[in-house]
Amino acid sequence: MEIEYKKRVIKYNDKEFSCSTSIAMELIGGKWKSVILIYLLNGKKRYNELYKLISTITERTLSLQLKQLEKDGLIARKVYTQKPPLKVEYQLTPFGETLRPVLLAIANWGTLVAEEGGEIIE
Repeated sequence: MEIEYKKRVIKYNDKEFSCSTSIAMELIGGKWKSVILIYLLNGKKRYNELYKLISTITERTLSLQLKQLEKDGLIARKVYTQKPPLKVEYQLTPFGETLRPVLLAIANWGTLVAEEGGEIIE
């Protein structure tokens, strides 16, 4: 696939970007967004499940990243209030599901890099 590179401005969510890659990175870039999305590929997760899976994230950061992913339409938050305790689940939206091949490709490449030059610590 050949991409045409030319000077342009793209407006998305009231922000201006010079490249479509910038839009993608706005939505999934940073240290934690893609990690959260990877864990949601296998289905719904509660907040505490995500927090336990991502051992090096702080509660505040997880909360902020989940809010941003929800705002961007990549995940949905469902609150169950019928009986205590309060239960909140997160899952990918149909828009978030479109990231599946991208996230899997990134994860596979990261695994390759880790195996060749890193050290996997359990």
